Formats: sequence, structure tokens, C-alpha cells
Amino acid sequence: MSMPTGLPGANPLRLEYPQSLAIYDDYAAAQKAVDFLSDNKFPVEHLMIVGTDLKRVERITGRLTTSRVALGGLLSGLWLGLFVGLIFSFFVNDSILAMIVSTMLLGALFGVVWALLGYALTRGQRDFSSVTQVVATRYEVLVEHKVAGQARELLAQLPGALPNPFS
Repeated sequence: MSMPTGLPGANPLRLEYPQSLAIYDDYAAAQKAVDFLSDNKFPVEHLMIVGTDLKRVERITGRLTTSRVALGGLLSGLWLGLFVGLIFSFFVNDSILAMIVSTMLLGALFGVVWALLGYALTRGQRDFSSVTQVVATRYEVLVEHKVAGQARELLAQLPGALPNPFS
């Protein structure tokens, strides 16, 4: 038995007897439909946008070389050293600049060693850098059964909002 959505402790990602209102190819179109319903005083708390048909997209950003890995480790280590040095500066009264510089140098050394070690462990099996994202290929707007008719009537007023089911 499902818990009504209005009660405290109810799962906010659950609808009572959801029905499909419309399916879109991109999130912007689904968002536009929900925004239109909201603008027309529809109780949007009875709606949900669900991304379906997930796929992983990996964009290759460049080739990894030993020098690029070392430079990346150096820069991230410098930032870590600066952060640690600034934290330590709250507790030390003398030679704050020397302490910050020394933590930055230690951080840089640590960053280079750690990055090169990680790169060496891959043994050339991943000689590229990339950015990965999981995206949906379709977005379905779901509506609770008790307000589905009202939502369909309103959405029919938005040109192109209800995709042609025969296409």
C-alpha cells in the first residue's frame, strides 16, 4: 500500500498511481510543459519528470603524457599545500609566509609523486583524459491519476506540448 504524498515522511519522489502525461526528447521541453502547467495554476506537486533510457557519454579531452600528469599533480598539490598552509596559519604567530610556502612545496611534491604513481599503475591502458556524464535520451512527465485529465486539457493549449502519439 502506498503512502499518500501529502503526509509527513512520504517519499517526495513517488506519485500515487502515476500516469504518463507526455514524453519529450530533451529536458528543456519537459521543463517547458511543467512550467506552462505551473503558470496556469495547475498543482505541479502532482507531477514528476523522469529521465529514461540512460546512457553514459564520455568526452575525450586530451592525450595523457608523463609531463601532463606531473604538471596536473604539481598544480593540485600546490592548491592542497596552500589550503593546509592557510589552515595552519590560524594557529601560528611567527613566520606565516614561510610556513605557507613550505606547505605549498610539500603539497606540490606530494601531488607530483602521487599523480605519477597512479599513472604508472595504469601501464598505458588509459593514456587520455576525459569528462564523463550520464544523460537521459527521453524525459517523461508523469502525473497523478486524480489530476491527469486536468493536466492533459491544460497542456493541450500549449502548441507542440503534447507530442503526436502517431509519429
